[in-house]
Amino acid sequence: MGKKRVIKKSAEELLKEREKIEEKLKKEVKVKASKGLKEGRIYIKSTYNNTIVTLTDPLGNVLASCSAGKIGFKGTKKATPFAASQVATKVCESAKKIGIEKVKVFVKGIGSGRDPALRSLAAHGLDITSIKDITPIPHNGCRPPKVRRV
Repeated sequence: MGKKRVIKKSAEELLKEREKIEEKLKKEVKVKASKGLKEGRIYIKSTYNNTIVTLTDPLGNVLASCSAGKIGFKGTKKATPFAASQVATKVCESAKKIGIEKVKVFVKGIGSGRDPALRSLAAHGLDITSIKDITPIPHNGCRPPKVRRV
């Protein structure tokens, strides 16, 4: 089989990677025009591979959305709690630009980004009126896939 090599990034490469992510966070957020909304909905979809946060109006029309991949995280780093908090921060900025103060939060999925995204929303001054878990749960529907053996 031979030796397995573990690739370690140097300090310079890690700094360059961090700079790229910070640069993408500083970019202006594109926001669709809206008529003085005060309330909105935020959907957090957290999977094992990524976290997607979407801001909508009360009718469900998308105003802004962001994901960990869009910010600049790649590979397994997209699934980290830190990436989820950065995504939520980006969506909070766009909500402030639109003028949204109160939000209802809908959380979907079982990834590691659920709680950090929620905490980040609360920390950035949005008034969260309700939190609802909309993760789909089968009521003995399809047969689950066989257990993975590693």
